Amino acid sequence: MAAGLALALAGSIAFSGKAIIVKLAYRYGVDAVTLIMYRMLFALPIFAAMAWWASRGKAPLSTKDKWGVVGLGVTGYYLASFLDFAGLAYITASLERLILYLNPTLVMVLGWAMYGKRIRWMQAVGMLISYCGVVLVFGLEARMQGAHTAWGALLVFLSAASYAVYLVYSGEMVQRIGSLRLVGLATTVACICCLVQFVLLRPLSAAQVAPQVLWLSVLNATLCTAAPVLIVMMAIERIGAGMAAQVGMVGPLSTILMGIWLLGEPFTLWIAAGTALVVAGIFVFTRAARG
Repeated sequence: MAAGLALALAGSIAFSGKAIIVKLAYRYGVDAVTLIMYRMLFALPIFAAMAWWASRGKAPLSTKDKWGVVGLGVTGYYLASFLDFAGLAYITASLERLILYLNPTLVMVLGWAMYGKRIRWMQAVGMLISYCGVVLVFGLEARMQGAHTAWGALLVFLSAASYAVYLVYSGEMVQRIGSLRLVGLATTVACICCLVQFVLLRPLSAAQVAPQVLWLSVLNATLCTAAPVLIVMMAIERIGAGMAAQVGMVGPLSTILMGIWLLGEPFTLWIAAGTALVVAGIFVFTRAARG
């Protein structure tokens, strides 16, 4: 039990570190297209190895599943990652993490819109609380940072929506081909998309970046991308998805603390109140969903 909780905690903190690393890299004049290219370039061998390992001794994918993997890789990892990186150029890491934390509510809304799944009263209350928290932090940041905050928040929200589409559509495929195999294949597709995007949109000279960007990208690809996927999976095996999700609530808090420590981001009573509302709302939402 203790090992599972420790793994879930480590995975959540590692995931949260991604936004901090991206914000640090932006200080060296790199743009989102180039930065995500390097992240995926360094992560590609890891995810390709993961896909190979999970596919050993398994039957080849059907044509339908191959296209399914491509679609999920594009929406769930490529598009979601790129929109997130782009949005972080305009908003703080704290606000980014709070918006992404709304992901379970977006999954529920998609389930209601596409499959007619009922939304319980307490789920709606949890959604209202959490969205009020995001609006509170957004309003404060917009007043301090200016109008571009709205554009950044929209990009990150679209990132969360894109990943919610992945979660909704991946359920059936996970049952057929397994979670590790699906993640490995889909993320490999996303890595290739990011590399192709760079070749199409940027001259090769744009790949010449500060050494700090390369080291930060290596750290992002390993510690904050590949490692958390495996760590959280191991945690779920030990303590279950529900408990792992509860421990994951430390994510926004760790992002805020790292943002204050490493980025010098402001911390006010309004940010604390907004974060508390988001975490409390998602807690109510997830409890109602399991009830």
